Amino acid sequence: MTSTAVPASAASLAETETDAVRTPRKAALASWIGSAVEYYDFFIYGTAAALIFPKLFFSAGNPQAAAIASFATFGVAYITRPLGAVALGHIGDRFGRKKVLTFTLLLMGLSTFMIGCLPTYDQIGILSPILLVIARLLQGVSAAGEQAGANSMTLEHAPANKRAFFTSFTLSGTQAGLILATLVFLPITQMPEAQMLSWGWRIPFFLSALVVAVGFWVRRTLPETPVFEKEQENETAGLPVAVLFRKQWDDVLRVIFAALVSVVSTIFSVFTLSYAVNTMKIDRPTMLTVLILANVVALGAIPAFAALADRIGRRPVFIFGALGSAALIWPYMWAISQGNLPLIFVFGILLSGVVYSAANGVWPSLYGEMFDTKVRLSGMAIGTQIGFALGGFAPVISASLLGDGPTGWVPVAAFVTATAGIAAVSIVTARETYRTPMEMLGKR
Repeated sequence: MTSTAVPASAASLAETETDAVRTPRKAALASWIGSAVEYYDFFIYGTAAALIFPKLFFSAGNPQAAAIASFATFGVAYITRPLGAVALGHIGDRFGRKKVLTFTLLLMGLSTFMIGCLPTYDQIGILSPILLVIARLLQGVSAAGEQAGANSMTLEHAPANKRAFFTSFTLSGTQAGLILATLVFLPITQMPEAQMLSWGWRIPFFLSALVVAVGFWVRRTLPETPVFEKEQENETAGLPVAVLFRKQWDDVLRVIFAALVSVVSTIFSVFTLSYAVNTMKIDRPTMLTVLILANVVALGAIPAFAALADRIGRRPVFIFGALGSAALIWPYMWAISQGNLPLIFVFGILLSGVVYSAANGVWPSLYGEMFDTKVRLSGMAIGTQIGFALGGFAPVISASLLGDGPTGWVPVAAFVTATAGIAAVSIVTARETYRTPMEMLGKR
């Protein structure tokens, strides 16, 4: 008989090639699911802060003050995000991306479940919002490391000519988390108000335990990236943050200013929801449906724009998304102020589902490719979290800017336009990296 056995060396080579194909896909899937889990938790808080918490965790004497205070608790997570970025960036650049991703997932799940257990203001008074803020601060620490860790992991596993496409799945996961969070709240908001405020609002927070378990199961077998392991063999930044600010401080600043584009997202998903429902008296299910449809469209638009960025470059796609969002916020808020439901749907989907997706889909690769492997996670985490801080406080800033009458929304739209414009200008000064080999990224 003639032997058909494959030589050991050939079999080994075939196995290696198969792993090279599977691992980028597995990394993208793990990032997608992990981000969906993390941002399900993060976004159910935003929805509750707009619709539920002003009535439960703050004094009912002044509804506007209660709304501002509730938005402020949404923003406090962004205080700990820069601190968490420094700590988790150090861990991720010294000891591996996988350790950070496991920690952030478990911490987010714990803090979210804790919120669902909290007593209300009527039950324990001022201690209630204090405990709410503590839980929200823990969510901020978790979110600080999640996206930067997932982006670094996916970017470093991705094929050379598809880095933007593969890395964009982190943000697609974020959109999926927002969709899931909004879908969970749809039946809750249609409950009788007494039931919704007594126990119904807690259900989405308790469900986080289930989605965290799914995310942990997916991530547990993902290997470290080859480029990180190679850096570990050759040279490791003793204190990544010190190396980062000594060698790439200008790139950190670019990311900080570029990340101001996140104001578009928080204004769309949190502030305009509250403005439409509480000020313009538009039905809650209607506005939640706008959020869902916009994010369903974004699920397709984000990888599509990322694939375009792999062909023409990161900068033009991001700049289009930032400037387009700066323009579209005006007709969207005008439509809300007029109570024009068809135009609310049209401009809401165009703004968040299509145009903002250009910036949202490309920033994971754009920011990550600015930095050397030794400091990539630190650079992305610190830069984005400082920039995202303004995005986190954008709803409370906008609530303070909101005027009376039919044009009271104009200062809010101007605020969004200014921040998105700054983001676009920041990226004009950045290097184009879509054709730069992985080992040369961040080199001077």
